Amino acid sequence: MRGWQGEHMNAAILAIGSELATGQVLDTNSSYLARRLVSRGITVSEQCLVGDHEAAISDAITGLSGRNDLLLVTGGLGPTKDDLTRQALAKAMGAKLMPDEDCLEHIRRLFRNRGKTMSDSNRLQALVPEGAKPLQNLNGTAPGLEAYINQCSVFVMPGVPSEMKTMFDEQVVARLPEGTGVIVHKTLHTFGLGESALGEMIADLMARDANPMVGTTASGGMVSVRISARAHCSDKARELCERLVAKLKHRLAELVVGVDQQTMPVAVGRLLADSQKTLAVAESCTGGMIGKMVTDVPGSSEYFLGGILAYANDVKRSALGVAESLLAQHGAVSEPVAVAMAEGARKLTGSDYALSVTGIAGPDGGTQEKPVGLVYTALAGPDGTRVTRSVHGGDRHMIRTRAALSALNLLRLKLLHKD
Repeated sequence: MRGWQGEHMNAAILAIGSELATGQVLDTNSSYLARRLVSRGITVSEQCLVGDHEAAISDAITGLSGRNDLLLVTGGLGPTKDDLTRQALAKAMGAKLMPDEDCLEHIRRLFRNRGKTMSDSNRLQALVPEGAKPLQNLNGTAPGLEAYINQCSVFVMPGVPSEMKTMFDEQVVARLPEGTGVIVHKTLHTFGLGESALGEMIADLMARDANPMVGTTASGGMVSVRISARAHCSDKARELCERLVAKLKHRLAELVVGVDQQTMPVAVGRLLADSQKTLAVAESCTGGMIGKMVTDVPGSSEYFLGGILAYANDVKRSALGVAESLLAQHGAVSEPVAVAMAEGARKLTGSDYALSVTGIAGPDGGTQEKPVGLVYTALAGPDGTRVTRSVHGGDRHMIRTRAALSALNLLRLKLLHKD
């Protein structure tokens, strides 16, 4: 079997069901199985969703088994006409479906124990492709299946999560190899560069056969660097991870916000707490998003004093003291108004620092001079006020998210003395 003898064992996970493929039901089985495999040092190279179509399922089994050492399949083992996994497996194996008397008796026994009569359709669940072996289902009527295709071990399990987990933990795990090593993951969160530009900075570390492996993911306005180290023991894997984390931190410098759970709000909160400084916010286009991000962090009451949601110009004037002349001359989305909002919030709350944001989140309201995505961010502090101008891309939610993160990053860099 490919890969059983070495450390580089690849696995694929195939989830079957039209309700999953169309997004009507969330596929939780695949994430569970991926975590369990990684904990045993098995690399999950592919995850696939296929609807209830026999040919598509068979093609997926054939393709995935041809590229991997292990294939875990969930779903499609029920008694109805849209449950086609066993038929598709038989087709991929080039085998006939044959009734298994032990499986049939197990199903009958389950119905008897529940005081119910077995339907004829349940006989379908006792069919097993020639050459495959059934896996007993302790929690339901659908037996699992174990097969061998293209030098790949294939395990088929029910789609019901409770049945799948029990079958995997009690029957499949025992059939997986021992001593395949350990994989440890770390994630660096960065802000300030797009994914492509960041990727160019670390391109030499992203070879696909490297250990640790490095990849990037853009999500929620941040770009994360994923590190996966493989070794025979967890201590060695962690050592490999930490060594590369240190190298990335040195290379990316202030672009690195934090590691693993240290997101932007956590990083900013820690810097405020360590320096014993306080923060207030004045928000317009972000609609309270900065305040929410900050207060989502436990212990934020130590450094966060409060915020003013000044969406309307009247509130900017009355609550923050923004002069009517500034609004009339420059408009609400402008550098002078952003400065006045931040300074007004700092004066009102007595905070050490105050952030303000004013912009056009869209989808309407933009002009040639002030396009959708334009945001002014100001940071008022003991040594004066700094303001930045940005034009963020994306939809309304993304523009607001990026504006909020940019504001927090402005404060983060100030507290790091990197600005």
